[in-house]
Amino acid sequence: MRTDSTPTPPERSRVGRRTLLAGTLAAAGLATAGCGARPTAAGARLRQWNLFTGGDGARMVEMHDAYRADHPEVDFRPTTYLWGNPYYTKFTMGAAGGRAFDIATLHLSRLRGLGAGTLIDPVPAHLLAEFGIGPDTVLPNVWDKCAVDGELYAIPLDTHLVVTYFNREVCASAGVLDADGGLVETSGPEEFLDLLAAVRDVTGRYGIVMETTAGWRLFWSLYRQLGGDLTLEGDVVMDDDKALRVLDFLRRIASDGLTPKASDAPGTPANFQNGIAGLMLGGNWEIPTFQAAGMDFGMRPFPGIFGDALGQGDSHAFVLPHRRDPDDRAVRAAVAYAAWMLKHSLIWAGGGHTPAYLPVARSAEYDALEPQADYRSAAEHVQFDPDAWFSGSAAPLQNEADSVFSGVFDGAATPEQALARFQRAARQLVDTPAPV
Repeated sequence: MRTDSTPTPPERSRVGRRTLLAGTLAAAGLATAGCGARPTAAGARLRQWNLFTGGDGARMVEMHDAYRADHPEVDFRPTTYLWGNPYYTKFTMGAAGGRAFDIATLHLSRLRGLGAGTLIDPVPAHLLAEFGIGPDTVLPNVWDKCAVDGELYAIPLDTHLVVTYFNREVCASAGVLDADGGLVETSGPEEFLDLLAAVRDVTGRYGIVMETTAGWRLFWSLYRQLGGDLTLEGDVVMDDDKALRVLDFLRRIASDGLTPKASDAPGTPANFQNGIAGLMLGGNWEIPTFQAAGMDFGMRPFPGIFGDALGQGDSHAFVLPHRRDPDDRAVRAAVAYAAWMLKHSLIWAGGGHTPAYLPVARSAEYDALEPQADYRSAAEHVQFDPDAWFSGSAAPLQNEADSVFSGVFDGAATPEQALARFQRAARQLVDTPAPV
């Protein structure tokens, strides 16, 4: 499933309020907090590839405009491709050719499967440290994910994950807000279902909406709350009892009429916006949609139904292609660009993603962002997909799980049938040689 909205035209120069905000932050010292020496990249050409369209794409353009203004000595050439498989196919072909880009964006969950050590070169940690980026300035759980066999291969920009949205007016009428206007805490599945029923009594339709056609994110969040693991090496090893407990809970939400039995990526936020439900489980990147609509809504981490409030998610990160011929100047310019982007990621946070760079994520400016600051803690516990070449964002494992688990919501499959089908599909993927 994609983490952005509808595609936008190719990137072009455009200055907006976030570009101006970047200048303000730089003047205040936040954007350059912790930075070291400025790169000497006069005359360097920097080719950057990314997969950001829609709202994310617009913010990336504004950040790039600010980067150009701050680095006139760099011949900066960004290119945007369609999210998902179109991008990753292009990425693989470009990296294999060795001349396509100097730095590119990918989901951190795809790092191993897309050729760390073959198509992707290590990031010179000492060079990154010159620009003030290292393990002490990046969210630890995300930084650790950037290493393969003890070597750094990625520079994380953000964390994005599944969170809880709530309509304040509806939830106030249902009596499920606390004294501070936040959604009340629940303990265990029964209390959560009771909360949904109270909200449904107000809307007259549903208590919550979620993307039932993409059930992997919901399943993995709850399965991890139960302490479930999934090993995809040699065979498929998982805890069937915990998996069935999760799938039965998801089935029950739909069969009890608390959520629509079928809801896709465009329909889920639309139904939350039009008020047929008072809550939504969805990606943090939906914030701009509801803000533009003038909704009075709040956010908090994914609900802790079976334990801690863990939610499935990922990280957008920068990587360097393998170079047949070393080019120190190009590598330096690429690393400097990534460091600049991290230090200016308050602009990026406007779209909902939580900055990986701690001086921004812990700043007073980020504290003032509503409702982003209310789910900031979720990034510290983001649940990445299991390691495998076919796992991660827009990868085959998610696609297979989404197809199978959707049947649990609409009654086409029992939890037992869905789990058996998922495991068969996963075993076929395990038995398929990695293409990279």
